[in-house]
Amino acid sequence: MHRRRRTALSVSVALLAAAPLLTACGNEAHPGAAAVVGGHRIEVSTIQAQVRDVRDAQESAPDGAQLVKNTGQLSQAKLNSLIFDRILQQAADDAGVKINRKEIQTTRQQAAAQSGGEQQFAAMLLQQGGLSAGQIDAAIRREVLLNKLAQALGANTMTPEGQQVVLADLTKTSEKLGIDVNPRYGSWDYKQVRLGEAKLPWITQVTRQAPEQEPTDA
Repeated sequence: MHRRRRTALSVSVALLAAAPLLTACGNEAHPGAAAVVGGHRIEVSTIQAQVRDVRDAQESAPDGAQLVKNTGQLSQAKLNSLIFDRILQQAADDAGVKINRKEIQTTRQQAAAQSGGEQQFAAMLLQQGGLSAGQIDAAIRREVLLNKLAQALGANTMTPEGQQVVLADLTKTSEKLGIDVNPRYGSWDYKQVRLGEAKLPWITQVTRQAPEQEPTDA
C-alpha cells in the first residue's frame, strides 16, 4: 500500500445534447432523465445546470469566446462524470473505502499552492478541464476516492497493471449497477467505464503530489 498518492484532476468531454426522454431496460420510460444508474436517476436538469455554471464562468473569463468554442461537447462530459462518480462510490463502499472533508480540502490546498494560488488553480481548471469553481471539490473528491480505492485493491495506478486492476473493479461494479443512458448522450461502455460515444478532443490531466494522510472515516 502506498502512503504517497497522486491526485489527478481530469475531465472528459463529449456531445452537447438535450435529452427529454430515456428508455431503460424493459422499455420503462424515464422522462427527464439523462441516465439511470443502479435505479437512481440523473436528471437532464442537473446536467444543464452544471453546463450553465461552466458557461457563465467561461463567459466571464478574458478568453471566454475561445473557451466556449473549445468545449462544445460539455453536456456529455458532465453526464460522464456524474455516472462515473456513482460507480466509483459504489466500488468504494464495497471495498470499505471512505474519505472525509479534510482530505479533500488538504488535497485542494496543496494543488492550489503548486499552481500559484487558488485563483490561478481555478482559472487553470476552467480553461483546461471545463470546471467551474463550484465543481472543483467534486473533481478532487473523485480523484482522492479513486486513489484510495486503488490502495484498497493493492493496485499501483502509476503502472498499467495497476490501472487494469482498478478498471476491472469499476467495470464489475458498473455491470452490477446497470447503466441506462439516453441515446442522445451516447451509450455506456462497460469495459472502458465511460460513455462509449464520447469524443474527447480536449482532455487534460493535472497531477499533484498529495500529502500523507491517515485514513479516517467520513
